[in-house]
Amino acid sequence: MKTSVTWTLCAIAAATLAVSGHAFAQQKRTNEPVQTIPAVRNIDPAKVALGKKLFFDPRLSKSGFISCNSCHNLSMGGTDNLKTSIGHNWQQGPINSPTVLNSSLNLAQFWDGRAATLKEQAGGPIANPGEMAFTHELAVDTLKSIPGYVAEFKQVFGHDKLTIDEVTTAIAAFEETLVTPNSRFDRWLDGDDRALVKNELDGYKLFKDSGCVACHNGPNLGGNSFQKMGVVQAYKTASTAQGRVEVTGKDADRLNFKVPTLRNIELTYPYFHDGAAETMTQAVDLMGRLQLGREFSQDENAKIVAFLKTLTGQQPQFALPILPPSTDKTPKPRPFN
Repeated sequence: MKTSVTWTLCAIAAATLAVSGHAFAQQKRTNEPVQTIPAVRNIDPAKVALGKKLFFDPRLSKSGFISCNSCHNLSMGGTDNLKTSIGHNWQQGPINSPTVLNSSLNLAQFWDGRAATLKEQAGGPIANPGEMAFTHELAVDTLKSIPGYVAEFKQVFGHDKLTIDEVTTAIAAFEETLVTPNSRFDRWLDGDDRALVKNELDGYKLFKDSGCVACHNGPNLGGNSFQKMGVVQAYKTASTAQGRVEVTGKDADRLNFKVPTLRNIELTYPYFHDGAAETMTQAVDLMGRLQLGREFSQDENAKIVAFLKTLTGQQPQFALPILPPSTDKTPKPRPFN
């Protein structure tokens, strides 16, 4: 427990210092449509440490092989780098797994925004038959069978109650720390004129002048609105995902998806809700034609891609948690049976 909390405190401190350290820069650029990643605040280290264990623990899945980190791998930009994710029984999911990094800055969670908070989102995959395929009740029973978890939940929450509410609260607390500050672009925003080279600055100017910032703005360069996929030209896809209409029931919301963050985009391929664009070059080309009615030249595309690569920030540096050993002797289902 102490080791886990120590690693968590160090990681949080590093992320916070990386953000606040910009105060020594020259003159901040405050009139841009994009802002730097805000510092993590109001952290409960013990709750975060518990949430980290749960995030990496495959025992929250029916097979005992799938964890939150399976689809939101923290060593892969918070994604799985698959076109669509693979769940229980090797089921191919219908949609691309969005990054968990900086997800606390989103207006809602999931591509269709069906979860208003990280806490609400955390419970979804556990009970989804196509993902972790458990039930909340069985997941909680599994945790209750592990004395180390029982003791830690009591210490963190101050009571003997252990329900899915405590589980998702802890996972969300950990996910709120998964920010990626101090990208080269952030350093430029904070006044470091040497952080970007001309090619990258030209790409940012194109990004702004072409209208990309209409959707990709704010500290997360996205995640703060729902937009139709295919404004100027219809988007052709084999995906069955219909977007926001599945939440609102309004036909006007069909193929409206949450605008993805562009933070760490170099790491989070493939792109779009259906994972159809394998490279940033393809993504820029498609977005230009479908959303803006503009065909970027090869040189323009390369400059925008160069700018996008400057958005890769400091990745969370968390040691893998030591999971409490289970004393439950109940036979577990075979993986992916």
